[in-house]
Amino acid sequence: MSSYLIIKEMFEARANQDKALQMAQYMRNQFVFYGLPTPQRKQVYKDFLKQEKKKKSIDWQFLDQCYKDEHREFQYLVGDYLHTMKQYLVYEDIEHIQKYIQIKQWWDTIDLFDRIIGEIGLKDCRVDDLMLQWSQDKDFWVRRIAIDHQLCRKEKTNTELLEKIIVNNLGSDEFFINKAIGWALRDYSKTNPQWVKHFIEKYHDQMHRLSIKEGSKYIKNDMIF
Repeated sequence: MSSYLIIKEMFEARANQDKALQMAQYMRNQFVFYGLPTPQRKQVYKDFLKQEKKKKSIDWQFLDQCYKDEHREFQYLVGDYLHTMKQYLVYEDIEHIQKYIQIKQWWDTIDLFDRIIGEIGLKDCRVDDLMLQWSQDKDFWVRRIAIDHQLCRKEKTNTELLEKIIVNNLGSDEFFINKAIGWALRDYSKTNPQWVKHFIEKYHDQMHRLSIKEGSKYIKNDMIF
């Protein structure tokens, strides 16, 4: 039996209909769930991921099967798998990952992929130019990944790139874009609050109030605008 079918059986055996309905409602009934809380879901495939990591190669056929499954837990599994295997991901893999990004879109999976793309970017500078392209994509979920792909980089953040990407998205009325801008700035403010303060001052009149609110959340009171 394939790994996909084995995990599917384990998911089905642990399914909770009440929680499945609650989880679906939280996601505006866009997806079907087994109703597995995150710790329980991850426990199902914990040993599987350990074994996969030893192989040191990505099983794209398995991931494709998972992403096609109607149950949202399988899309989460794909994200966890890629995170586990991040050291083996290369620039050329982004084309495959992008296929996942562009289907079954919502913030929960999109926000799994931004750090995965970001990890590849730390190893391959070609990602910088690609993220600049993505920051102007017609698909706002793709743009969201470009905006947030440097989350948690701290001192490794490419501020020139971050500024260009955010500027490409100023003036948007899309909630998920303005929220992403705020998150990117808020996260980097923990490392360099002066840079974030200067950025918000520089582009204040072009920024959505949500981005300003989120971006300045951790800046000291005496630095607020």
